[in-house]
Amino acid sequence: MAPRRPGGAGAFPRSVEPPRLPRPDPAQLYAALDLGTNSCRMLIAQPKGNQFHVVDSFSKSVQLGQGLEASGRLGRTSMARTVQALQICRRKLDQHEVRRMRLVTTEACRRAKNGGEFLRLVARETGLTLEIIEPEEEARLAVVSCAPLVSTRTEQLLVVDIGGGSTELVWIDVSSVPRPDRPRAIMRLHAGFHPAESPFPAAKVVDWISVPLGVATLKDQFADVEDDAARFALMSWYFEENLSDFSPYNSSQPREGFQIIGTSGTVTTVAASHLGLKRYDRTKVDGLRMTSDQIDRVIRDYLALGPVGRRNDPRIGRDRHALIMSGAAILQALMRIWPTDRLSVADRGLREGLLYAQMSADGVLDDGTF
Repeated sequence: MAPRRPGGAGAFPRSVEPPRLPRPDPAQLYAALDLGTNSCRMLIAQPKGNQFHVVDSFSKSVQLGQGLEASGRLGRTSMARTVQALQICRRKLDQHEVRRMRLVTTEACRRAKNGGEFLRLVARETGLTLEIIEPEEEARLAVVSCAPLVSTRTEQLLVVDIGGGSTELVWIDVSSVPRPDRPRAIMRLHAGFHPAESPFPAAKVVDWISVPLGVATLKDQFADVEDDAARFALMSWYFEENLSDFSPYNSSQPREGFQIIGTSGTVTTVAASHLGLKRYDRTKVDGLRMTSDQIDRVIRDYLALGPVGRRNDPRIGRDRHALIMSGAAILQALMRIWPTDRLSVADRGLREGLLYAQMSADGVLDDGTF
């Protein structure tokens, strides 16, 4: 006699599928796309309390700026690769029926002689309209994205966004803002670095600078230097030379009350290496605090590995190994000028800033700001 199957004669038990989450209302969705010199990234999110919930995302290394330093133009292969990535973004936007969005591009398209031609190609092939944003807005959006990581004990804040084609630095004084309000005061800078008079306590932007050197452009500047350690040292000192017009450059800061927030693939990779992560984990990296000494140890380890060792190091990853030393050179220059016990690692950037700015302007976040 055949054994009896559970659930009745001849019947298999029915599989139990987890309940599907309700589809988000398209009217509540926002999208932000950041096309940089090296990467194409997009987030689709809906407001939730004073934050937002990510519904869908996309990130791909497209190397749009490859060869830009030498030719002053975007290459055909790079443009084709980028258009393919943007077509995926378009499908995701259509799938979620997103209507509120900002799609921006930065240094590569700002500098390329054929930047406008490329944007027309994108519009023709994908139907997406990208806007080239100015360095000040790029810096503002980086600052806004990092507002949740600002310590209430911070009085002087330096936000650093190391991109593929440029690096933005913003120095902010929040010493006159009551401590509980400091993160909110940073968020309000989305409206401009020199906002109109307001009844709210204001964060003061002491100075900001956009250095036209990022991980890709700095690497290309010194591609002809064969010695690994010499190339690294030259990149670091050359980057520092480009900070001479930044007014806080010659100001030493007491470590107490001073915070640096770093947002970039370089900073998150250094943090993952410090933690010894074989697989990247955003929950362990975003918000992590590191000291100058810890960062220096990671960079010295990278130098000891050499190009082949870095290529095979799972902590760095295949997409990042070619650019990690130019990024580390920028980071080392910053630590040399402003040593700190509190560098906060931000796995967030332009996309998050674009989302916060859109939602804040629409008044859909609790408390209207942060």
